Amino acid sequence: MNPLLDRLHPYPFERLRELTRGIVPNPDLKPIGLGIGEPRHATPALIEEAIRGHLDGLSRYPATAGEPALREACAAWIGRRYGVALDPATQVLPVNGSREALFALAQTVIDPSRPGATVLCPNPFYQIYEGAALLAGAQTAFVNSDPARNFAADWDSVPEETWARTQLLYVCSPGNPTGAVMPLAEWERLFALSDRHGFVIASDECYSEIYFRDEPPLGSLQAAQALGRTGFPRLVALTSLSKRSNVPGMRSGFVAGDAAILKPFLLYRTYHGSAMSPVVQAASIAAWSDEAHVVANRDLYRRKFAEVTPLLARVMDVALPDAGFYLWARVPDGDDVAFALRLLAQYNVAVLPGSLLARESGGINPGAGRVRMALVAGVDECLEAARRIASFLSPR
Repeated sequence: MNPLLDRLHPYPFERLRELTRGIVPNPDLKPIGLGIGEPRHATPALIEEAIRGHLDGLSRYPATAGEPALREACAAWIGRRYGVALDPATQVLPVNGSREALFALAQTVIDPSRPGATVLCPNPFYQIYEGAALLAGAQTAFVNSDPARNFAADWDSVPEETWARTQLLYVCSPGNPTGAVMPLAEWERLFALSDRHGFVIASDECYSEIYFRDEPPLGSLQAAQALGRTGFPRLVALTSLSKRSNVPGMRSGFVAGDAAILKPFLLYRTYHGSAMSPVVQAASIAAWSDEAHVVANRDLYRRKFAEVTPLLARVMDVALPDAGFYLWARVPDGDDVAFALRLLAQYNVAVLPGSLLARESGGINPGAGRVRMALVAGVDECLEAARRIASFLSPR
């Protein structure tokens, strides 16, 4: 067996299942799950119609590069959303969801023969970043978020020798689980570090279309263009339809950016067998070409957060995030695991302990003492969960 598999950590939900083994949730209350970030809003009709109308695509092998019409639809969306012009033939590549691409990109860009090959990750983080790094033969280094600065990563804490060994930097904006959005000044700093040390930046932007203020979150390609970085050197942005269009089961997204990276990435994915089904490609074209369903989806999240956040803020330290569909709340007694287990047992509400989403770095686990709550269910169910949490924290 590949010995690198032994370096992988159990996935957070696997660890949570072990922790909750033997717990019998309150049988008098219907279970409510706020732990998994799986969109549960209705699939837009236009996507379902596109799937039904293109089932003949099942009779042919797809190209890994995707149909030109899909790459053009993706590039057109980037143009409308960020004001950035891309070459659909060389700067856009369809992928089977951002998770697949985040993992595969590390296998493409990491050179494990270089001493100390390092992948830098935010902390807390999406666990795929670490797994991708370890299976590419690299080591991981973590950058803790700073609650005092809206959960911005503490780049000052990274030693110069770590930057020098870094080959790949994962960033997530809007962030999972914090919901923080990176400003232009932070991008400018990371681009300067990339220029100095030569590492690739993989920007995970799958939550970009769920936001609560009038101005949409800044994207990495948009930031690069604003800073005059022609051709997006060493930058790849990754996005997905899962959250934007409520179709996690389609596994559809795309990567965009530096053509010099996308060319070998396409080669890797061709051998890996990562071509998107023609049926999914047709549905993806329909989804990327329509914004009405995205606006309606965002409005529903805004309503949920507007009603749920103030209710929870009365009993715990929690605030409206910049974007995304998570609340990143501090638990009153500081023990996130104990909080989650007691809440499940007494009120049948599942949340994800923040310490499971992070690694200890510099003697600190930056997820400890917090829980992640995914407001992905309907408004009424999320409100019921909030009321139960309020009762749990304010016993009579």
